[in-house]
Amino acid sequence: MPPRAAAPSKEASPLRTVQAAVQARQFDPVYYLHGDDDYLKDGAIRDLLDAAIDPSTRDFNSEMRRAGDIDAETLGSLLNTPPMLAERRALVLRDVTALKKAARAQLDRYLARPASDTLLLLVSPAGSKVDTALVEASTSLAFTPLTPERVRRWITHHAGTALNIDIAADAAELLQQAVGNDLHLLAAELDKCASYVLGAQDAAGTTGTASDHASNAAPDITRATIDADAVSAVVGVRRGETVADLLDAVARQDAAVAITLVGHVLGQPKVTGVQIVMMLSTQAFALSFGRARRDAGVPTNRLPQEYFAFLKETGGFPGRPWGDAASAWTKVTERWSRAACDRALRLLLEADMALKETTVSNAEQILMSLILGLCATRTSARSAA
Repeated sequence: MPPRAAAPSKEASPLRTVQAAVQARQFDPVYYLHGDDDYLKDGAIRDLLDAAIDPSTRDFNSEMRRAGDIDAETLGSLLNTPPMLAERRALVLRDVTALKKAARAQLDRYLARPASDTLLLLVSPAGSKVDTALVEASTSLAFTPLTPERVRRWITHHAGTALNIDIAADAAELLQQAVGNDLHLLAAELDKCASYVLGAQDAAGTTGTASDHASNAAPDITRATIDADAVSAVVGVRRGETVADLLDAVARQDAAVAITLVGHVLGQPKVTGVQIVMMLSTQAFALSFGRARRDAGVPTNRLPQEYFAFLKETGGFPGRPWGDAASAWTKVTERWSRAACDRALRLLLEADMALKETTVSNAEQILMSLILGLCATRTSARSAA
């Protein structure tokens, strides 16, 4: 029997667990992949299969099935088939909790004594309830969505490892602000950005950034770099016109700037009026929380930590990395009274209801009215005082 990979702690990152198994070429017989980030799950499956199964025999020794499509007899055959001319075979069973009763009983019997020459990957899709019995009978890998800060690091890592290209810090920030934290979308846009930069590099016969080519500057001799101009050209968003810029303008109660950004932000891919209201609501709740903490005597320099704790506890999406959001909110907390925060939340509830009952063509008008109301809360609060 081959040695098992080192047992991960309950708090171990699933990515680190997979990486450790791949590097050591030592695999546990059964892994249960669950959680709400399907992109990371698919990547882990790919990495485990690539490392565990010899490419020359993969056609004979790798199976991928959907649990709802197989009966107990078929599953038993798949689980008990030995590897062909190889050390190990693999079975990926997707949507494992959809197994019929008899098939699940077959799986449970196998899990009591799993084969040492089979790598079994049990996969639950996002939104599925965790199967505690499978957790206990396997190496459990829980793939929760990355925090915005980790997404920023993931962008840099993915560009360098998967695309063999660098990305400037401001370009990664702009891309995340424009696309959000969906790793599928980010990977697709990164691939486009890389193709754009490498295409420019080939046309110019040089290396360097997109800006180097545009300005005829002396290129860097290192590998190509995605810069903010490349992101703007590919994704169609410019610096200063992102969702984060809109949120910050509303937090500052800068109506003039915020109104000009509504059309730009709504025109970006995958951005809807309801999503903007959700992010504004997270911001309004955060500012209400910050106002309460200040009223309780918490000093301003403690607010960033307080906002981090708020986001961790509530799980709200602030529309940008937590550190950026906490910094922006700390700067404007004193502008927001308790009455202003309460009024903002009422306006956001009304806008959310209106957006869900109207056509897309009216979304921009509803958002503009909402933002004017939010930016007027400071004046209204002062008048009420």
